[in-house]
Amino acid sequence: MSSVYICNLVDMPRHVSALSASHLISIITPAEMPATPPGIHPDNHLKVGCHDIIEPYPDAVHPDESHVNAVIEFARGWDRSAPMVVHCWAGVSRSSAAALTVACLHADASDMAIAKRLRAASPHAQPNTLIVEIADRLLDRNGALISAVESIGFGVIPQRTPLVELNLDF
Repeated sequence: MSSVYICNLVDMPRHVSALSASHLISIITPAEMPATPPGIHPDNHLKVGCHDIIEPYPDAVHPDESHVNAVIEFARGWDRSAPMVVHCWAGVSRSSAAALTVACLHADASDMAIAKRLRAASPHAQPNTLIVEIADRLLDRNGALISAVESIGFGVIPQRTPLVELNLDF
């Protein structure tokens, strides 16, 4: 059984340890980028520095093709023998979009099935639409990933987001 877990920055070190994760994606602003936690080899920690925005904004790092391509290439190197953890600030938007991107590479399921599984596991997920649009293009999904994310709608954000498991075994 292989899974991608989604969480917030504050809880990330505890979850990485408890899950014995082998890979970690930090997709967060450069100023908030955490150090690699114990238990993760530095080569297995992808640090993607961008803000949670969908269009350019002054003094902010806009997610672009290089960020999403880094997630894709990193995910291709994950052998699924241990969990992967993906986090952003709140565990809601950037991390959900990155986890969906990973799932599209590894799950034997349609984009719609993956998005529905995300919604079932995470009532609060609101995947960053720009990251989803770029992933859709880079993965040659021809709009299927975008449509899948649109179909699950916006999530309801709690005061503190729980750990979310996106199981890749369909």
